[in-house]
Amino acid sequence: MPIDITMPALSPTMEAGTLSKWLVKVGDTVKSGDVLAEIETDKATMEVESIDEGVVLELLIADGTDGVPVGQVIARLGGEGEVAAPAGAPAPKAEASAPAPPEQKGGETGAVPDTAKLPGANPEMAERAAPEPSLKAPAGKPAAAPAPADGARVNASPLARRLAEAKGVELSGIKGSGPNGRIVKADIDGASAGAKPAVAPTPAAQASVAAPSPAAPPAAPAPAKPTAALAPPEGVPAEAIKLSNMRKTIARRLTESKQTVPHFYLTVDVRLDALLKLRGDLNKSLEATGIKLSVNDLLIKALGLALTQVPDSNVQFAGDTLYKFGRADVSVAVAIPGGLITPVITDAANKRLSVIATEMKDLAARAKDGKLKPEEFTGGTASISNLGMFGIKQFDAVINPPQGLILAVGAGEKRPYVVDDALAIATVMSATGSFDHRAIDGAVGAQFMSAFKSLVEAPMSMLA
Repeated sequence: MPIDITMPALSPTMEAGTLSKWLVKVGDTVKSGDVLAEIETDKATMEVESIDEGVVLELLIADGTDGVPVGQVIARLGGEGEVAAPAGAPAPKAEASAPAPPEQKGGETGAVPDTAKLPGANPEMAERAAPEPSLKAPAGKPAAAPAPADGARVNASPLARRLAEAKGVELSGIKGSGPNGRIVKADIDGASAGAKPAVAPTPAAQASVAAPSPAAPPAAPAPAKPTAALAPPEGVPAEAIKLSNMRKTIARRLTESKQTVPHFYLTVDVRLDALLKLRGDLNKSLEATGIKLSVNDLLIKALGLALTQVPDSNVQFAGDTLYKFGRADVSVAVAIPGGLITPVITDAANKRLSVIATEMKDLAARAKDGKLKPEEFTGGTASISNLGMFGIKQFDAVINPPQGLILAVGAGEKRPYVVDDALAIATVMSATGSFDHRAIDGAVGAQFMSAFKSLVEAPMSMLA
């Protein structure tokens, strides 16, 4: 019996994804654990493995298809003894007068989900996923033979056929972009004016396209064109770059954060000399292990300890509830191609610096390769963003909802500084905390920043 492969939910916030690339083709035999496809989520591009064994019978979604809802069938595997259809072979078409098979209940073998009812679905996704009508006739009635047009049947979706008829475009003159060369709605929309016209559409056919039947889902509205305010200046060369799922998510979440979270900001100057000396001493002692501590590793530890020392800052606002965490999980902002991701160091306050350094190196490397597991970049009770390596002196970071705070770290630089009641030159770093005022009061934020400053300036306390 066929085995449906559906679009998986690869992160808690994922509602739809982009099927970037199939790594199998129709007719391939796959085993459990084989990689089937690359899926672009709102966080990263990830490989999807098969949990079943069988022969690939159908690839229902084409490479590069955006907005495929979680749960939609994207491929089918054949069970034992089933044979894949030859690549490019069109499915037979049922006689128009043949009654439709009875609706199958969810969970029954061979049931096709109504993609138009899934979140984020649109008619084109539905037509790409829907198989051609079956030749199977109701019990007791023989199947009618298909009636080919012009001696050869064109592989096209039902919606594409109706649109082609309405526009007077002949399907035989169009190259399909769907699975196995299937002609879909987008191909009809982009058909050239010189395409060979079909028979002029009848008024009834025009009405069938202009006004869908009540049982059919309404057509999705066309994407809105940029308004004059958003359009590029006239005459200025510009390239229109399609947003990735990750960039869309970043835009949506951070816009939501600035619009709904009342931020307030507190900045402290922190002397780094003692921390830099401790780091140098520890790295010498760790040379034999190959572990090398970064300044960021020590700041992650200091942030985790500050959260535990000021537990009222380790909180999350949730409407009429305030969550107060008993563990400090630090989300670390890592820049990756096309966006940003925040792998999490769990229980940062209680981990040794060498463990934090090892975990952070591994997480950052796999983040840039798009290999993180969802549980490795979700959660976190507070965040840290360090732009000091770029020479940024000070900045205000945007809170990563639903967290209550994020710490923005600038570059350490030589500055005049009062040391032991005397003016001297010291290595000083500016750190700014962004706080959700719904959950954290100004005094609590000040206590947190003071605790962080004390830990960094007296770093031996982090080893106790």
